[in-house]
Amino acid sequence: MSIVTHDPTERDTRPNTNLLSLLTNHLVLQHTAPHLTARDRLALGATSNDFRHLVHHSPGVFRHLDLSVVKAAKLDLSHSGEAWRNDQDDENVTEDDFYSRPLRGVFATLQRRDLLSDVQTLVLDGLSVTAELCNEIITNPAYNVRILSVRGVKNLNERGLRGVLKYACRPSRPAGTPKLKGLYIFTEPSRDSLSKKPATPAHGEEASSGAASGDLWYDVKGRVVQRDISAEWANTLIDCQGIIAFDAVLCTGPCHLNSTATGTVPAGNPWAAATVALPGCRGCGSAPEGLTSFHSAADKSQLPLLPDVPLLSSSLRAATFPTSTGMSFVARCSACVQDRHCATCNVWWCEACYTPPQSGLSAVADFEYGARKVHRSCLECGYGCNDCISRTQKCCTGCGGGYCITHNEGSTSTLCDWCSTRKRRAAASRRQHSPPTTKSQLAWATWMRTQNSIGEQRARERSFPREALRCLAARS
Repeated sequence: MSIVTHDPTERDTRPNTNLLSLLTNHLVLQHTAPHLTARDRLALGATSNDFRHLVHHSPGVFRHLDLSVVKAAKLDLSHSGEAWRNDQDDENVTEDDFYSRPLRGVFATLQRRDLLSDVQTLVLDGLSVTAELCNEIITNPAYNVRILSVRGVKNLNERGLRGVLKYACRPSRPAGTPKLKGLYIFTEPSRDSLSKKPATPAHGEEASSGAASGDLWYDVKGRVVQRDISAEWANTLIDCQGIIAFDAVLCTGPCHLNSTATGTVPAGNPWAAATVALPGCRGCGSAPEGLTSFHSAADKSQLPLLPDVPLLSSSLRAATFPTSTGMSFVARCSACVQDRHCATCNVWWCEACYTPPQSGLSAVADFEYGARKVHRSCLECGYGCNDCISRTQKCCTGCGGGYCITHNEGSTSTLCDWCSTRKRRAAASRRQHSPPTTKSQLAWATWMRTQNSIGEQRARERSFPREALRCLAARS
C-alpha cells in the first residue's frame, strides 16, 4: 500500500497489514481468540487455507471454550422426545447417553478435528451435564481441562460427581492426576461472561455472584453463595483440599476441626462449607482464626475461585487472583454467624468479643439492656444490629404500629404505608368535595352542571319509547 507524504514527489511504501498477518502474532491471537465463540473461530478458519492452518494448528486458539452459548450443545426436549422413544428399542442407550448427547456430539466433533486436547478452560453453565460426562472430562486422558465450570447445569447427579472427585483425589492416584485444578459449581453463573465486575446491590440486599461490584469474598461481603451447601459437599472439599479448588471454601470458624482456633469454643460439625464472607470483627477487627488474604505464599487451592472464569489464562493463580490488592475476608458458614451477624450492613462480632445471651432471657429484656447485639424486627431484612434497626424500623404516628421503611412500599418516615395511603385518599376526597371559591372554579362547576343536565335529558329522550311501551304493556 502506498501512502502519499507531504511531498507529492515522494512516496512512502509500507508493507500490507491485513488480518492474517495481525493474527499471526501469537500474543495478539492469544488475547483475541477467547473473545470469539467457537462458531466464529471455525468460521474464520473456513475462509481460506491460511486461516484454516492458523486456527487449527496454532496452540491456544481453543484453550478457552464456552459452550453455554452454542446452540448445538443445548438439549432441546421438544425434539428429543421423539428421539428418546426411538432409542428405547436399543438396550445400550442409557439415560446418561440421552441427556449428554448434545455435548458428546460437540466433543466428538472437536476430537475429529484434533482440537479437544487444546481445551484447558471449559464452560458448561446452564447445559445438560451428567456425572458420567464429568467423569470423562476429569479422568479421560483425551481431555486436558484445568478449569471447569458447571454452574446451573441440568440433570447433574451431585452425589455421583462427589464420588468422581473423591476417586480422582484419592491418595493412590497416579502422578500428575487429576489435570483439573478448579471447579465452578456453587456460585451463580454470570449473565455477562466477559465482565468480571458485576453491579452493586441495593442497601440491605444480599450479595450474589454477578450482582455486586468488585471481587466476591474480598470486596463483596455478606452471603456470597446463595445455595445451601450440604455436609457431603463439605466432606468432598476436605478430600480435594490442596488438589482441586472450588468457588467456595471451608468455614474456618473455631467450632470446626479444620480451624486454627479449634478448641476455643464448644465443637460443632466437623466440617462445613462457608457461604458468608465477612470483614474483620467490629470489636477486635480480626477473627479467632485470622483473616484470609491473597499473597504470593498462599496456597491457591485453598482460596476461592473468583467469578467469572478467567479468559486469558487457565491457571489457578488467574482464577483466584483478586483485582483489588490488600483486601481480606473471613469465611464463615451460616451456623457460625447466627445471632452475631447483621444482614443489612454485614457487621459481626467474633466469639472472643461477644457471646449471645441465653435463650431463656426474654426478648424485651434483651432489647432494653442491650445484651443482644442483633435482633430480627423485619422478616425481609433478617437479623440486624441496633444501628440498622433504628434507621429502618419506624413507629407510625398515625396508628402507633411499627413498620420497615425499606420493605413497606408507600411508607414515609412518620407514617406507615396504610396510614400514608389513607391520608392521601382523604385529602383527595376533601379536595373533590370542597365548594368552589374562585371565579374559574365557579365557571367550571357551572359548565359541568350544564353538561350533566344535557346528558341526562338526552338519556331520557332515548329511553322514553321503551319506557312508554313498558307502561302500556303493564296497563293492558
